[in-house]
Amino acid sequence: MSEQLPEVSSRPAPKVGFVSLGCPKALTDSELILTQLSAEGYQTSKKFEGADLVIVNTCGFIDDAVKESLDTIGEALAANGRVIVTGCLGARQGDDGGNLVRQMHPSVLAVTGPHATQEVMDAVHKHVPKPHDPFVDLVPEVRSQFRGEAGIKLTPRHYAYLKISEGCNHHCTFCIIPSMRGTLVSRPVGEVLGEARALFESGVKELLVVSQDTSAYGVDVRYRTGFFDGRPVKTRLTELCEALADLAKPHGAWVRLHYVYPYPHVDELLPLMATGRILPYLDVPFQHSHPDVLRRMKRPASGERNLDRLLAWRAACPELVVRSTFIAGFPGETEEEFEHLLSFVREAQIDRAGCFAYSPVKGAAANELPGALPAELREERRARFMAVAEEVSIARLKRRVGATMQVLIDHAPALGRKGGVGRSYADAPEIDGTVRLLPPEKASKTLKVGDFTRARIVAAEGHDLIGQPI
Repeated sequence: MSEQLPEVSSRPAPKVGFVSLGCPKALTDSELILTQLSAEGYQTSKKFEGADLVIVNTCGFIDDAVKESLDTIGEALAANGRVIVTGCLGARQGDDGGNLVRQMHPSVLAVTGPHATQEVMDAVHKHVPKPHDPFVDLVPEVRSQFRGEAGIKLTPRHYAYLKISEGCNHHCTFCIIPSMRGTLVSRPVGEVLGEARALFESGVKELLVVSQDTSAYGVDVRYRTGFFDGRPVKTRLTELCEALADLAKPHGAWVRLHYVYPYPHVDELLPLMATGRILPYLDVPFQHSHPDVLRRMKRPASGERNLDRLLAWRAACPELVVRSTFIAGFPGETEEEFEHLLSFVREAQIDRAGCFAYSPVKGAAANELPGALPAELREERRARFMAVAEEVSIARLKRRVGATMQVLIDHAPALGRKGGVGRSYADAPEIDGTVRLLPPEKASKTLKVGDFTRARIVAAEGHDLIGQPI
């Protein structure tokens, strides 16, 4: 007697609208949720209209981000009416001590904090039942979005973010991230390397390593030994980078580090950069240079030795590019302390620098510090800082003219016959400059997104370089 196959439903798969706001760490949370949705047979859409419900992954770090998130939730409610909220804003308290999102938008279906894939999926299942059907799950059009163990990615196919840990152990007075994302939890090193390998095998040419504090990877598990492909690997940044470099090499791919605090053991990474195994690029969130300001900020690195450490890094790896972020107008900042910061940027030769005028964040300890500066002065200092930072950055860019650089192509319409846009090792996507590529001189030369090309740098314009493909 033959076994009767279960009846396959012909109903269309439920559709979930999705929007992701905020930083790369939030983007990786979105990727996990989208991967799970697709694995369970849900369709996803960037549109609110026509969806069975909408998920909004929010940011809650600074006031502008909070406003954008609340506005987006309001737009989703107006267009659809059925909204689940996740992300950092979901963890923030309102004025009444309750949940801020529910205070502002009481009709949302559910609210979770960041890094909460299962809680989001539980809410989705409650309001739009799971369409699981083993005969139609992961049909080719869904499966094609997957990158092996890595799942769905929201970045272009040739680069991807790899989150190695969640949360932060520091208590910087201007920051509320630990209250939203919790203390440091490092991902198992074997799991991280498995995702990295899947990404390289799927065609990723640039892996951007992110976390709240990349240098602290493994501190919470006392750098315990994990395993990858049966081999022991220490849960520590140096050993992780060595293993990532080995995985990247057969694919000719880049490994780029973000959010690297200037701890002493970061020195161990410079030989990997000097030999080209990982990119000679460090994203170091200094925030300030003056020791007294850094103490008021409760930064994990005191500042006295940051300049010496930077100079030692550049001596060990002359090609090193450093980007950083700073805060101007922190409570109590004197003109002398601010001038110290300007001198630091000049002496340290920070290649790429961003600056925020200090802004009080609800729940941050810095709000209680004496010496709050007028908003006009904070903005004026931010503008002065950026003028100096841009002067340094442009001077360093001009030194590239005449050099030949490897460029990863991000945009090349018509096979690049009219040129294209790419990035060198000195440029992280969306936050740094670009290399604007001229039309190739040889008719046979084509440019393709996701490929590398060599380019002779012929000019520097603002934050960008102009390159002639060769």
